[in-house]
Amino acid sequence: MKALEDFISKASDIVWGPAMLILLVGTGIFLSFRLGFMQFSNLPYALKLAFTRSQDKKSTGDISHFQSLMTALAATIGTGNIAGVSTAVIAGGPGAVFWMWVTAIFGMATKYGEAILSVKYRVKNSKGEMSGGPMYYIERGIGWKWLAVLFAVFGAIASFGIGNMVQSNSVAEALNGSFGINPWITGIVLAIFTGLVILGGIKSIGRVAGIVVPFMAVFYVLGGLIIILMNIPEIPHAFGLIFGEAFTAESVGGGVLGTAVRYGVARGVFSNEAGLGSAPIAAAAAKTDYPGRQALVSMTGTFLDTIVVCTITGLTLVMSGKWVGANTDQSSSLTVSAFEGFFPHVGGYIVTFGLIFFAYSTVIGWSYYGEKCVSYLLGDRSVFVYRVIFTIAVLIGSVSSLKIVWGISDVFNALMAIPNLIALLMLSKVIVSETRIFKDVRRQEKQKRAPKNVILDS
Repeated sequence: MKALEDFISKASDIVWGPAMLILLVGTGIFLSFRLGFMQFSNLPYALKLAFTRSQDKKSTGDISHFQSLMTALAATIGTGNIAGVSTAVIAGGPGAVFWMWVTAIFGMATKYGEAILSVKYRVKNSKGEMSGGPMYYIERGIGWKWLAVLFAVFGAIASFGIGNMVQSNSVAEALNGSFGINPWITGIVLAIFTGLVILGGIKSIGRVAGIVVPFMAVFYVLGGLIIILMNIPEIPHAFGLIFGEAFTAESVGGGVLGTAVRYGVARGVFSNEAGLGSAPIAAAAAKTDYPGRQALVSMTGTFLDTIVVCTITGLTLVMSGKWVGANTDQSSSLTVSAFEGFFPHVGGYIVTFGLIFFAYSTVIGWSYYGEKCVSYLLGDRSVFVYRVIFTIAVLIGSVSSLKIVWGISDVFNALMAIPNLIALLMLSKVIVSETRIFKDVRRQEKQKRAPKNVILDS
């Protein structure tokens, strides 16, 4: 068993090594330049789109922009926002937070590109529901069926690891540690709630995600903001550490990539999933008239996940100073300790309940990703069987030791990214073309709304 764990650990180190991180961030930089850094100029409109519940009735799709974003955020906002950020700060120092921000900025362009392709190349399945994602734009856009199959295989396997058993195990450990609840009880209850949601398909997942995700995000962010505002004098020092240690010789040049850069980028990507190819599967289900419109909505997911939620965790950790001398095995407990230190008797529960909701939402979000991968490989009839097995796996994860599962999940997450990034680079012309089409649509929409005596700039 030890030999297997060592082998998986080495495999994970290889696939998540400097080459992968450079490819992930490099793709985001490449798309940012090709798109004229539209993630900055279009962010206000994108956020408005995302949080406007009204929907064009003529748009095709299964769920609203808002539900699509919440489904993607359900899978994205998870243990990475708590344990992942903590690991980055412990291993890479406060400067890692800065590099997480950098990853998010360029990752927004990557998420945008993924969503455009996903909506453009989506298809209707035998049930009349939308199916899309990297496997479809790889096959229909590039014509490489074999690469599309590889992505689907990697995605289906990853859904049982990082999207299922790892998350249910985190919930069981949190409840057992805080309240002494038996993991079997947690597993059974969690499996029941998971089954009730995912057996209803994407519309059920979208409805639940639309309730759970805003609640859990606001709960955690407000708790963190209260702590930060209660300790305003510490904020300048914390930002000084984050920016100051982001560019030290060791942070930038130490090791292969530098400690802050390496851990900041790795944990940033792990948290927001930009480039992995998971989120565009949810984007394909959205009701939208143009690929570019939904792509802007999807782009906001990276902003909300990393720039907002991860920053709350990172800033609180840096302010606390508890990261000094800590080790990565203490990642989740360190975040609990930091919040508890600033907000006694309450802060620890903010993190614990945040972790529970984050993990559960990840399970229901990833169930949809895995379902679509399995459907692509085996047909729509396989979906029900997948949902049943996925629900059972939630219980298994709650009561099992998952060191090997963690490692396997890391490996297959990275393997998912490779076909997806190849497709993004090869189809970048399509992304740019669809963006131009939507820009023209937006210009026409503005002209219709503008008073007749007002001349709009082109």
